[in-house]
Amino acid sequence: MEPLWKLAYLLEPASLALIFTAVLVVFASAQRALNYEKDMERNRDFSESSITLDSSQALMIPIASSCSLLLMFYLFASMSHLVTAFTAVASASSLAFCLSPYVFYINSKLGSVDPMVTRCCCRPFTRMQGILVLVSSALVISWLVSGHWILNNLLGISICIAFVSHVRLPNIKICSLLLVCLFVYDIFWVFFSERFFGANVMVSVATQQASNPVHTVANTLNLPGLQSITKKLELPVKLVFPRNLLGGMVPGNTAVEFMMLGLGDMAIPGMLLALVLCFDHRKSRDIGNVTDVPFVKGRKYIWYALSGYAAGLIAALAAGVLTRSPQPALLYLVPSTLGPVVFTSWVRSELNELWDGPRPIVNDKTRLMEV
Repeated sequence: MEPLWKLAYLLEPASLALIFTAVLVVFASAQRALNYEKDMERNRDFSESSITLDSSQALMIPIASSCSLLLMFYLFASMSHLVTAFTAVASASSLAFCLSPYVFYINSKLGSVDPMVTRCCCRPFTRMQGILVLVSSALVISWLVSGHWILNNLLGISICIAFVSHVRLPNIKICSLLLVCLFVYDIFWVFFSERFFGANVMVSVATQQASNPVHTVANTLNLPGLQSITKKLELPVKLVFPRNLLGGMVPGNTAVEFMMLGLGDMAIPGMLLALVLCFDHRKSRDIGNVTDVPFVKGRKYIWYALSGYAAGLIAALAAGVLTRSPQPALLYLVPSTLGPVVFTSWVRSELNELWDGPRPIVNDKTRLMEV
């Protein structure tokens, strides 16, 4: 156990950057999920691309995650190129999804026409969508060539936001089931996996670097500029910040080590925040436009959950500093986010409403299909 004064390391640039970025990403994920829900209410075609989890799917996520973790632990070296290629495609599509609202907003403000270029998968493919694909692909290629940690974080953030927007929780009941299962999952694979598998499976997988297929192809073909292409890549499945960021001295073995936080430690709490933000939105809509009233804003569930996330993340980092050992972040994040939401809703007599969730929205297109 380290002395308490070492908690001052949490004030170093790398720690502050990690905390600030994670909190911002979780809130941005919830906000994007809310906007996407509004799009689904207006256009049923959007709802076809999202998944709302039920109890069986929530139970399967920790099981599937455990199987994937073991697969990566034993076979990562042999399937590293495939994983990198899949991650690159997922990153490009996620980045395009995240950038699309801003691109179309700018285009509408400029009053530009967005003509259809062709049809893809029986849907129109417009010029702005083509620009999004080019920009996203360029950023992913830049990451493949340089492997820079900033690009890695950018792609990881986009994956997190896209995941929270498309994989949704219907109510607190399913949310609690998922969070409790992943709470146990995280504790087991961080604290107890070494007893069964001879190594800390979670840490081993999280710190593995993938072989770069671009470097392999360039090396095979003897292409010029091979030295400028990184041979190994940190996959964008975690936020990483150099421990010596801006001259900081966060404890580590070498200056090139990174502080890291897995995407799951943002995406899973982000799903809870998306759920309560959508609930806040529906409540405000039902009782009228009260979002401009200052005291009402402070009472929204999103602020309890977001504050709890920040507190839980700081507690996880503090435990890591004091114990000098990896910590399962969900051990701290699940109670600190789910607890305040459940307790506050119980005090307000809204727990049943949150527990069961909203009634399914039936729009005109749905009625026509039913007829």
